[in-house]
This record gives sequence, C-alpha cells and structure tokens, in this order.
Amino acid sequence: MKEKTIDIFENAPVPKAVISNIIPSIVSMIMVLLYNLADTFFIGQTKNAYMVAAVSIATPVFLLFMAVGMLFGIGGTSLISRMLGEGQGKRAKQVSSFCFWTGTVIGVSAMVLIWIFVRPICRAVGASDDTIGFASQYLNIVAVGIPFLIISNAFSNIIRAEGRAKTAMSGMIIGNLINIILDPVMILGFGWNVAGAAVATVLGNIFSAVFYLIHLLSKRSMLSINPKDYRVKNRVATGVFAIGIPASLNSVLMSTSNILINNVMTGFGDMAVAGLGVAMKVNMIAVMLLIGLGTGIQPLLGYCFGARNKGRYMAVLKFSLCLAFGMSLVMTVICYCGAGPLVTAFLDNADAFEYGMSFSRIYILSGPVLGILFVMINAIQSTGAAMPSLLLSISRQGLLWMPLLFIFSHIFDSARMIALTQPVTDYLATTLSVILFIVTYKKYFKEFDYVSGQTD
Repeated sequence: MKEKTIDIFENAPVPKAVISNIIPSIVSMIMVLLYNLADTFFIGQTKNAYMVAAVSIATPVFLLFMAVGMLFGIGGTSLISRMLGEGQGKRAKQVSSFCFWTGTVIGVSAMVLIWIFVRPICRAVGASDDTIGFASQYLNIVAVGIPFLIISNAFSNIIRAEGRAKTAMSGMIIGNLINIILDPVMILGFGWNVAGAAVATVLGNIFSAVFYLIHLLSKRSMLSINPKDYRVKNRVATGVFAIGIPASLNSVLMSTSNILINNVMTGFGDMAVAGLGVAMKVNMIAVMLLIGLGTGIQPLLGYCFGARNKGRYMAVLKFSLCLAFGMSLVMTVICYCGAGPLVTAFLDNADAFEYGMSFSRIYILSGPVLGILFVMINAIQSTGAAMPSLLLSISRQGLLWMPLLFIFSHIFDSARMIALTQPVTDYLATTLSVILFIVTYKKYFKEFDYVSGQTD
C-alpha cells in the first residue's frame, strides 16, 4: 500500500505528475502567505506604524530559524527522494530520524539563546528606541515556538518525498489556519497587540508540528522519527547537509539582507522601514506561489534522478518551466496593479503608505523571472549537486545582492533607488541559475546510464 503513494512519480503522465505535486505545495505556500499577511494586517489595524515596523524588524530573526527547518527539509527531501528512487527504504528512515532529532536539539538551543540575548539581537537587526520594546516582546514569545517551527518546516517538505503531498499540505493548512483565526482574537479582541501576534504564531507552529508527528508515528508513513533509526554516518548527515546547507543559506542570506536593508532604510525613518516591510509582504504573494511550484516538483525530479530516468526528468523540467513562466507573468500583473489596495490594507500613515506603494511596484519588477529562478534552484538541488547549489544560494542574496546594495546606497541618496537592488539582483541570479543548471546537467547526467523514460 505504501508503495502506491510514489506510483505517480514513476507512471503518471508528466502534466498530471507535475500538477498533482505542485498543487498541494502551492496551497501550502498560500497558507504561509496568508499567515504572514494576517500578522501584518491585524497589527496594522492598531493604527500604530511603530508596531508594524517592529514586526518587520523582528521577522528576519524568525526567518533564520525557518532556514534551519529548510536545511533539514530541503536536504532531507532531496536525499530521501533519491533513496526511494534507488529502492533504499531503510536509509530513507535513517535520514528522516536524523532530520527530526538534530532539528529539535537546534530549536531548543535557539529558544534559550534568544531569551538571554533578545534586546541585543533586536538592536542588531535595526530596532530603534521607538520599536525595540515591541520587537523584544514579539521575539521573546516567538522563541517558545522555534523547535516546533523547525520541525513543521522540515517535515512539510520531507513528507512530500514519500509521495504524501496532500498530508504535507494539510499540516501547513492546519498550522496557518490556527494562526490566522487567532490573530484577530489575540491582537484586537484581547488587545495584546504584537504579543498576540506572537502567541498566535507559536500556537500555529505547535499544531502543525504535532500533526506531522502523528503522521510519522502512524503505519501510513514510510519514514521514521524513532531514535533507534538515528544515524549520522553512512553519508546520512553529509547527504542532508550537502543540499540542505546551500538551500538554507539562501534563506539565511535573505534574512541577513532584510536586516541590512532595514538598517539602511532606518536612515530614511521608521516609516520607510514600515513601508518596506509591507512591500515585502505584497511581493511575497508572487514569491510564495512560485516557490510552491519549485518545491513541489523537487521530489518528482529527485525520484526521476534516483531512478536514472533522464527522459522523464527532462520532460518534467520543461513542463514546469513553461508553467512557471506563465504564472510569473500573471502574478506580476496582479501584484503591480493591486499594489495600492494591498498597501492600504496594512498602512494608513501617509508617509508609510507612499513608501510602501513605491517599494511594492519596484520589488515586483522581478516577477517575470522568479518562476524560472525557483524551478532552476530546485532542479539543481534534486540532483544532489552540492557545489552548484551552494554557489547559487550564496549568490542571490549574498555575492550579488550585498555588493549591489553597497554600490546603490553610496551612489543614490534615495530609498526607492536602494529598493531597486532586489529586482536587479533577481535578474542576475536567474541568469546564473540557468548557467549552473547547464553545468550540472552536463556533469551529473553523464555519470549514469539513464533510461529514456516516459515523456508524455
């Protein structure tokens, strides 16, 4: 019965295989998007732009630990899908157990460290005298949920590797619905403001993690969190980290880039920081959907690679790229034209709104190429190509974005021109991703005698 869950990887027509995998992933990303928008929206209803700025400032710290979950999630998914493709079910269990217990230990350690150093952390990420109180309050509470955040983010990916895309989607939906429902109750109903947003976030992550634990402990799962299956050796840890570290580095650098640009924008005032935070939320509408498409196809590509089915791998990739480009164009138009109403929903301060509107339309200029970028990232990760994955991950928000930010901030005395750093970076990163995939394809597909595969 269990083997039937991955039958679609092997035998379904390519369009059906792609769609059936990306829909649950995209729905999951929509729920993450709604959860992110809900926090900012309901905080915005307090009519206190400093609270909006504080949550925007604290968010990069939260994203750092989402990146840890992604390390185990993307790294584990890539390795497990390849192991299942090769028929190595026992090793897949060992990888799953390793991801669970190592992620849990890191989460508990991070929780304690944030409680000890919360105010210095807030200062480091750009909190001013007006926002540090709110930011510290938010992070102190959110820290409680970090172990659950890591587990839920890791296994929302890993469970897809065994063909359980709908189960992975359900866990995300449950956690994010809890958050969305509790946000207005705790922020506005109870009058807890940023503390209410933090409590809702923690409870959402707890419910999501518990849902995944129930599945993993059931007989329906091919995976394991049994400590007896925990292994570090036999290429378990190195296999996860080889792809997981590059994938998480991208998120870490995204968080770092948020911190850096928040510090730069602080020079233009707290309203610029608030406007930038909202613009990132608007841009996230397109980004999350396209990330969902990219991550949705990774287990399918990884399985085809592990099964040495080159023809099917390339058919999946080509179909996904066409789909991603079409979605990118549609989302660009929607976010550009809808920027005004979307920003209004979060901000009513005139200065903050002006910044938010300008930044939103600048950020969405990346839209047409984002789909291609995320598909290429996941295609490279699906092959286990560690060095190309690493180079791409450190380039987008690191080797490309950081020098551009330095140059733009020294040449231009304009917040809007500085915001243009991101779209310029995304076009460069997309070009680099295509080049790196071609290099990966020529190297990794030569090493095996791949079968022709199914291309319908």
